[in-house]
Amino acid sequence: MRKRLFISILITLLANATAQAQRVISLYEGKAPGSESWTWSEAENTKNVFNTRVVYNVATPTLTVYLPNPAKATGTAIVVAPGGAFHTLSIDSEGTDVARWLNDRGVAAFVLKYRVVRSLTSDPVAELMAKMQDFNKLDEENAPVIPLAIADGKQAVAYVRSHAAEFGLRTDRIGLMGFSAGGTVTMGVGFDYTSANRPDFLAPIYPYLGTGAIARQAVPADAPPLFVCAASDDQLKLAPHSTKLYTDWIAANKSAELHIYLKGGHGFGMRKQNLPTDSWIDRFGDWLALNGYLKK
Repeated sequence: MRKRLFISILITLLANATAQAQRVISLYEGKAPGSESWTWSEAENTKNVFNTRVVYNVATPTLTVYLPNPAKATGTAIVVAPGGAFHTLSIDSEGTDVARWLNDRGVAAFVLKYRVVRSLTSDPVAELMAKMQDFNKLDEENAPVIPLAIADGKQAVAYVRSHAAEFGLRTDRIGLMGFSAGGTVTMGVGFDYTSANRPDFLAPIYPYLGTGAIARQAVPADAPPLFVCAASDDQLKLAPHSTKLYTDWIAANKSAELHIYLKGGHGFGMRKQNLPTDSWIDRFGDWLALNGYLKK
C-alpha cells in the first residue's frame, strides 16, 4: 500500500514539474534587427502601483517555453504576448499564469518578451503612468518600437512552427494570443503575415488597435479564426477596438467569437476580481475545444 502511494505521489510530482519546465530561447542570432544600437539590459520590477511583477527594457526578444505533461499534450501551441503599453510586460497575469493554465489543458505555451520602449529609472510603471497623462505623446514615443514588437511576434510564430517537431507540436495548430499592447502585436501579425509566420488562430484580449499602432487593418483573405475579449468599463476606452475587430471579421465571412463583459476594467488578465471576467479564460477554453484545438 505504501509503495503504491509513494509511486502515485512521485508520478504527480513529475507531472507537475513537467508542466512548469522552462527554457528561454533568443529569437534572433546576435542583435535584433532594427535595434542594433540598444545597449540596455532587461530588468524586472515588483514594487509598483500595478502591484505585480513587470519586465522592462527588453532589448533581446525571447520566448520562454512551457510544455505540458506529455500525457496531456494535444499538439497545440500558443505564443502569449503580455501587455504593458509597450513600456513594460505584465509577465505573470498576462504571461506565465496563462501558460500554466494552457499547460493544464495540454497546450504548449511560449511566453514572448518583445521589445519595448526604454525606461530610464528602476520604476517603469511610474514612468508609464506619468506619460499616460497625454496619450498622443505616448503614442508618438511608442511608434518607433511597435513595428519592432510586431516583428518579434512574427519571428516567434515562425520559430515555433519551424521547431514544431522538436516540441511535439502540429504545424497547423500554432496560435497567437496577446493582451493590450500584446494584442496590438497579435493583430499586427494577424493583419499581415506570410505562410511561415501565419498564426492558425488569434486571441487578442482587450487589444489596442489605434491606426497609429497598426496602419494596415484589412481582414486577410485567409484570416485565421478569432477569439476576442474585453470589458465595457475599460479605463482606456478600448472596448470599441474589440467590437470593431469582431465586426470586421464577421463582415468578411471569417470565424469569430466576441466576449464583452460589463465590468472588469482594463488589464484583468488572470487576476481574480470576483467578477465574471474571472472566467474569461474558461470561455477561451470552450472556444479552443469547439475548434478542435484540445483534441490529440
